[in-house]
Amino acid sequence: MKTLTLSIKQTFFDQILAGTKTVVTREIKPSNATRYVYFVDSATNTQYKSWKDIPDGVGDIVIEPVSYDALKLIPGANKGTHQINHEETRPSCLVEVKGAEIFFLMDENNDKIFYDDDLEFPAMVIDYYL
Repeated sequence: MKTLTLSIKQTFFDQILAGTKTVVTREIKPSNATRYVYFVDSATNTQYKSWKDIPDGVGDIVIEPVSYDALKLIPGANKGTHQINHEETRPSCLVEVKGAEIFFLMDENNDKIFYDDDLEFPAMVIDYYL
């Protein structure tokens, strides 16, 4: 089973356990994109794990969500799951991922927003449906 571990606010954790929250949203940035998405050259079907791996001159790139079977949610940590010291003693829950969808962030003119860096990485979020 492929599982993604995420830290989450206690309020959201409680709502997920109660069944009143069924979507977990994460911002996709150049620094964390490999956890959430991969990139496909639609002309050649070549897959790239990182945005910076895509060669210059590649045309249409399709952004696909990395497939996960479940999310392991840990409440109360805001510094990323890599820095949680006593993860075994913290409460957590394992929830099934029923689907995932990527959304591009748009400006007031309905144009895609890009991060201000040399990569021209599109601003995106991913929703995991539980």
